[in-house]
Amino acid sequence: MQQKKKLFFIIPSLVGGGAERVLISLANHFNTLDYESIIISLNNCVPAYEITCGVQVLFLVNRKKDSPLFRVYYVAQIFFKLLKHLLKEKPVCSISFITSANIWAGITCNLTRTPYVVSERTSPNRSINKFGYFHNHLAARLYKRSNAIVVSASGVEQCLRENKKFNKLNNICKINNAVNVFEPPTNTKVHYRKFILGVGRLTYVKGFDILISAFSMAKLQDVDLLIVGEGDERANLICQIYNLGLRDRVILVGARTNLQDFYSQAELFVLPSRNEGYPNALVEAMSFGCPCVAMNCEFGPAEIIINNLNGILVDVLSIASLSNAISNLISNPNLMDLLGKNALNINTTNNAQQILQKWENLVLCNS
Repeated sequence: MQQKKKLFFIIPSLVGGGAERVLISLANHFNTLDYESIIISLNNCVPAYEITCGVQVLFLVNRKKDSPLFRVYYVAQIFFKLLKHLLKEKPVCSISFITSANIWAGITCNLTRTPYVVSERTSPNRSINKFGYFHNHLAARLYKRSNAIVVSASGVEQCLRENKKFNKLNNICKINNAVNVFEPPTNTKVHYRKFILGVGRLTYVKGFDILISAFSMAKLQDVDLLIVGEGDERANLICQIYNLGLRDRVILVGARTNLQDFYSQAELFVLPSRNEGYPNALVEAMSFGCPCVAMNCEFGPAEIIINNLNGILVDVLSIASLSNAISNLISNPNLMDLLGKNALNINTTNNAQQILQKWENLVLCNS
């Protein structure tokens, strides 16, 4: 029996997030083909998404202390362990997501002469474009030597090219995020009243504080707000909810595995993010025909939503605009119905098989 070729999938961690979900889905998919998928997480954690049987997962460091001495120790661990795994497993290609993992993959793959693909999953203004001279120069050299730089949205590429060290790269390709395949929705009610839905990690960049303020300003009487997800901002959001007198109207649901029930039962979905790369939650909500309102942030929403046709775009960071959009949509069932029906087209434009085929072609050409 011919031995399968090995592929590495490298990422900083496997906690919940859009990049983590996409990388895990790719590893699961390639493992069903003529490849053996090996996921390498730079940091030890509990994976947030299902990893199919047969996909190997390796964790490089278990961070317990954050002193300067231990940070040096963790850097050394990552370097030597990643180098060891590349030399031992001899993958035909490495695919890495998120800037820090891309840099580690670039360094070690160059040393081992392993073909590698890097992928930027969010605005470079949050990562590469904030680097100092040395790290910026290093990233540019490593990205230039990669077989491909995959971006999830055209805006990410444009932002990357605004950096002088990256503006002449000729190995950038765009592959959008695919519609996630869920189990069919059930008839079990997730909430006893009508509700507006937000989904994502509870972090500052996701803007749920903006959504809560906009919901409060809208003064809706018969619709609640449910936010699905976990993260570091939970305590701050709870304080905000209590201070606004919304403890019975805004519910932080926590992480859930039955998102399909939330998307299918919500009156509308709201994406209040300050920044994105190509928002999975927005694509998922649209795939269920849920009417959507999204902040026109960098990047992705404007490439997914055609304003007033398959969703509503509002000015980024504008609480008043978001509140007005929510109020107007809730009071206009015909418009909600139109947006929901048109949103279903995302199942064609972002079809999972078509997107996975693009990744297959990319790996085939570079392994």
